[in-house]
Amino acid sequence: MRTLLITGPGGSGRTTVAAATAFAAAREGTRTLLLGAGPEDALGPVLGDADLPGLTVRRVDADAGFRADLAALQERAGGALDLLGASRLVPEETGPLPGAEELAVLRALRDAAASEDAYDLLVVDLPAAPRALALLALPEELRRVLRRLLPPERQAARALRPVLGRLAGVPMPAEWIYETAARLDLQLAAVQALLADRGTAVRLVAEPGPAGADALRTAALGVALRGLRLDAVVANRVLPESDAAGWLAGPVAQQRKTLDEWREEHTVHPVAHLGRDPRGADDLAALAAPVAPAVTGPVRWPVTDRIAEDGVLVWHLPLPGARRDSLDLVRRGDELTVTAGPFRRVVPLPSALRRCTVDGAALREGELRIRFRPDPELWPRTR
Repeated sequence: MRTLLITGPGGSGRTTVAAATAFAAAREGTRTLLLGAGPEDALGPVLGDADLPGLTVRRVDADAGFRADLAALQERAGGALDLLGASRLVPEETGPLPGAEELAVLRALRDAAASEDAYDLLVVDLPAAPRALALLALPEELRRVLRRLLPPERQAARALRPVLGRLAGVPMPAEWIYETAARLDLQLAAVQALLADRGTAVRLVAEPGPAGADALRTAALGVALRGLRLDAVVANRVLPESDAAGWLAGPVAQQRKTLDEWREEHTVHPVAHLGRDPRGADDLAALAAPVAPAVTGPVRWPVTDRIAEDGVLVWHLPLPGARRDSLDLVRRGDELTVTAGPFRRVVPLPSALRRCTVDGAALREGELRIRFRPDPELWPRTR
């Protein structure tokens, strides 16, 4: 199954484009699942009464997911709650906590990937770009936190926990904590695998113009830093050239200039302005949204061997749109923290680079090149 993640700046019409993309794919005979991951049911008004064979529409229900998680947590921790004399919470009495919506979206992605229903394409209408990129970063970040708090190797000493607890004089974590962490890690790994799959791509939606160009540049940088594949840019609400007269001449010229700039860096699909808010099957068909992308290889961060020439290994990180004054690198053990603009990611170093020291970095043509010099104390010696 191919997966198309659609996001963009707020107000760019990303939900409309997501609906039109799924609609176009289903019309071509592609069995398509359209997943609405926004905080509100924005897909309903756009789709209207559109009913197309081969198109299934689902919406993430964060409230129901939170209640199910709360009930499951209380069931697993029932013994501890009873020991403390704590009263159980009734799920219907509570509302979703901060972060519950993001976790519900991740669960929906995992369920869609593991579904027994035969879909060829999953189109996800994500929230606005900053929030969507934070959401897509969650699986990797949460797995990293879990490994720090509850390292897997500690779970091998289950039989020794009571003894260790008596020796240390403090209670050891209960069994259900490790079981819950292991189960959560598997679920997050499934979502992470979906995002890294060669059939998954991100499509950014923006309205051509100065504000849209700035927002698109930032979003594309975030996509690149997460190691996701940017399929294309959908330029939404493009005015027709035939209307380039009177007061419309300025906006049309501005859009044309922005489109030319975007085409230098991205594959761009213009979607025409209909003169109204698109609603229903006829309008979705009139938008003529681009179909889903073909399956290609994943994004690569290659390491090139320059030891013979310069005595270093070079790690290439594609970061289009990055600026030198907003870049920062911090090496901690076997991890590298990369900050680019408003985004930050902690990435594990490739095995060869863990035996090296950072020798410098340079940003050239939208690519960050980090030099690593082999550490004589760690690097294998040759005769």
